[in-house]
Amino acid sequence: MKLRLAALFSALVLTVSSLAQTSAIKAPTIAYEEYRLPNGLQVLLTEDKSLPLVSVNVWYHVGAVNERPGRTGFAHLFEHMMFEGSRNVGEKNHFKYLEAAGASDINGSTNFDRTNYFETVPSNQLDLALWLESDRMGFLLDTLDRAKLTNQRDVVRNERRQSRENQPYGVVEEEVYGNLFPEPHPYHGVVIGSHKDIEAARLVDVRDFFKTYYAPNNATLVVAGSFDKAQAKALVEKYFGPLQKGETVPKLDVVTPSITEEKRLTVTDTVQLEKVYLAWLSPKAFAPGDAEMDITADVLGGGRSSRLYKKLVYEQQIAQAAQCYNESAQVASIFNCEITARPGTKAADLEKAANAVIDEFLKNGATPEELERARTKSIASLIRPLERIGVVADKLNYYNHFTGDPGYLPKDIARYQNADGSSVMKYAQDLLASNHRVVVYGVPGEKVIHDVARSPENTDADVKIEKEYTAEFDAAQAWRKTAPKPGPTPSFALPVPQTFTLANGLKVYVAENHKLPLFAANLVSLSGASQDPSDKPGVAGFAAAMLIEGTKTRSATAIADQTGDLALSLNGTATSDAMSVSVGGLTTKLDNAVDLFADVALHPAFDGGEVERVRKRRLTQLLQQRDQPPIVAQQVGVAALFGPTSAYGHNSLGKPDSVKEISSADLSGFYTKNVGPKNSALVLSGDITLAKARALATKYFGGWTGTASVPKPPTAPAAATKRVILVDKPGAPQTALYAFQLGLPRSTPDYVPVVVMNTMLGDLFSSRINMNLREEHGYTYGASSRFTFRRGNGPFFAGASVRTDVTAPAAKELMHELTRIGKEPLSDSELKMARDSYARSLPGDFETNAGVVGAMGNIFTYDLPLTYYRALPAKVDAVTSKQSADAATTYIHPDQMILVAVGDKAKIEAGLKDLNLAPIEEWTVDATPKQ
Repeated sequence: MKLRLAALFSALVLTVSSLAQTSAIKAPTIAYEEYRLPNGLQVLLTEDKSLPLVSVNVWYHVGAVNERPGRTGFAHLFEHMMFEGSRNVGEKNHFKYLEAAGASDINGSTNFDRTNYFETVPSNQLDLALWLESDRMGFLLDTLDRAKLTNQRDVVRNERRQSRENQPYGVVEEEVYGNLFPEPHPYHGVVIGSHKDIEAARLVDVRDFFKTYYAPNNATLVVAGSFDKAQAKALVEKYFGPLQKGETVPKLDVVTPSITEEKRLTVTDTVQLEKVYLAWLSPKAFAPGDAEMDITADVLGGGRSSRLYKKLVYEQQIAQAAQCYNESAQVASIFNCEITARPGTKAADLEKAANAVIDEFLKNGATPEELERARTKSIASLIRPLERIGVVADKLNYYNHFTGDPGYLPKDIARYQNADGSSVMKYAQDLLASNHRVVVYGVPGEKVIHDVARSPENTDADVKIEKEYTAEFDAAQAWRKTAPKPGPTPSFALPVPQTFTLANGLKVYVAENHKLPLFAANLVSLSGASQDPSDKPGVAGFAAAMLIEGTKTRSATAIADQTGDLALSLNGTATSDAMSVSVGGLTTKLDNAVDLFADVALHPAFDGGEVERVRKRRLTQLLQQRDQPPIVAQQVGVAALFGPTSAYGHNSLGKPDSVKEISSADLSGFYTKNVGPKNSALVLSGDITLAKARALATKYFGGWTGTASVPKPPTAPAAATKRVILVDKPGAPQTALYAFQLGLPRSTPDYVPVVVMNTMLGDLFSSRINMNLREEHGYTYGASSRFTFRRGNGPFFAGASVRTDVTAPAAKELMHELTRIGKEPLSDSELKMARDSYARSLPGDFETNAGVVGAMGNIFTYDLPLTYYRALPAKVDAVTSKQSADAATTYIHPDQMILVAVGDKAKIEAGLKDLNLAPIEEWTVDATPKQ
């Protein structure tokens, strides 16, 4: 057994001049240990006892790059198969075990180069996580039958429809990759594959793929978090040691042909706006030039301070959005700029304007300020995600896979520090020539989808499944049939904020967290979209959007530049109940960050010119929402439920007519009337002391004045009667199908029982609704239900995006589950799973400063006790079967639900009529009844 100790961060001191010429960022020290089992499994261990959580992260070194022609999407399909149940775990039990254990992060993913599986669980459940991962690594094939494969082919194809074909420009983007990488290159198309190839997958293919790539010697296991190292090693040996080494994995032999002549094509899609993609091949991940192209992408299209944004979106106002990114991959990377037009702008004009920006950059290079900003943002982006232990685990696997060095982070940071103007321009000028690129226009028109029929019912019926192991081996592994018991429950107290109130009435909440040099802050004011004037919905959201568009002393571009210079996230938003300004970043320049944050929050200019620019953007956003059936369904549902003039009956964007009429005076007046220290709270979390928080709050917010008070929540409307609303989206490959009814205010004393009940109804993967619509019937990629809690009565909704051809049966099953929960209360096992999942996963909500700030903001918004979260686990554990049953019968009312279906009317209307739920009403994509 080979051991190697290394420091992932090794107390590294990073000098970042853009943050401060004399300041340094001291990165945390996280040691990892690496070794291999005799069967070839690589193991990485890293400890972090700041929270009682442990993350198990397995990377199999296989992705789309390993696929052969005619089997595109196979790596991704197999990722799904790994959740279907191994021999000892049982069918569809993987998620159930983890959700019952209180896992806060469960999933798997596939990209071009690798497949990963991960879960973050309470630290006393490490045994369980290792048992689950080892069982599907070693004992999947015996139980992998044609029924499971058929179901998951349906699920994956539903995922393709939902994530690709029913998304604006999804089919357009697929053509970008298809032309960058001609067949038979394994990056051709997209990772999820084509309908034809997914449907062609057979049991023999699955078994061969598993035997080739899912062996211990082609995998790396990372265990990160709070555990005893000696115990963890013993458990890894126990669960993974007996597994047999696989055959030698075939070496990659992929040649990426160069692009020597510009490729151009136009793709039609059912979209409102034209869009341009400019794409080039770039150096593979971590190769010379990879970091330089990251910096190039940031300078050209990395947010509001980038050149394309400033020129096309801000100045010329011909683009709704402009972004560039460098997608690093194993055999070749993709440098891509995406520019979405404003209404009336043609793709050709958009391309011409983008070309001018890119050509000027290639001619004269980046300014020192742009380079430093890009470096700063790149380095900060490597540190900020490490708040989550699951990210730390994945980062070790990421560096290990691509560089062979799990502790590559210091070298990664050095890549960006060492990238100067000359090296950036060397690669940019060489790679971004017009004859090396693919240009794709996405324009309004017919969406062309290459779907295929499902395989015959008797497919693979003659395949005989043979046992994988000898009787002797199976007998020696019989102990695996019993799931491991959890260890002693770890002691952990969820945080209680420290508080004080300034003389002007502003409440301040502080949660110290000195794990990383990071912070998050939020100024929450209790005045959101519910306070919009009835004749001008959207004022609150418009005002919130204007907060970062200029103050009395800073222009919009100055705010954008300073946000980039300080590597901050800075946003103004409005929900139904509150307007907020949020900021987060490194504490190295905390004072500068709070100075900017306070200026944005307290001194908005609402400049007339900026208002006109943002007005156009918001009108275009409303237009874009027509292209997204799930959003249309949500808007129609709340409009029908609450009424179009209700405070809760519209989204924060408002409506086209009202957005056109809102003036600078309306915005300024709304802000002055509704935002002030007496109805606001400043919430801070991170590497900051109470004394520092008090000093900052007093300095920057102590002089704030205003008379705004806390408004009363809206009055609840009368309960709805059963209705069916259809919104026509011709050619849609899926139907967005959701049922809505009146929900509850956050203040309800039944909040905890209701959440527990809904956890099992539709909030978990293992919930009744999802198991029915996805796992049993294969109608959807995922289905759920949710109570949207507000200061007043928010909506309850349940549903999914389903295959067009099963809209009616899916609606029937959805309504069946919503009726069944009242007639068949949660069983004892379901109740236990719901309670355990809810209570045990709570620590995961407090891993990040943003999560802590959000939770503390809820304490203020909903007038909760300061000790609310600390007392919450006990309240969840105390929910009884009767309370859960009462929550269902009292608050779930199928006879008061409005069923909304957004899809192809010609294909779904007849089936919906046959259900005889209610007469069908037809509404428009703008959430109004059709005249």
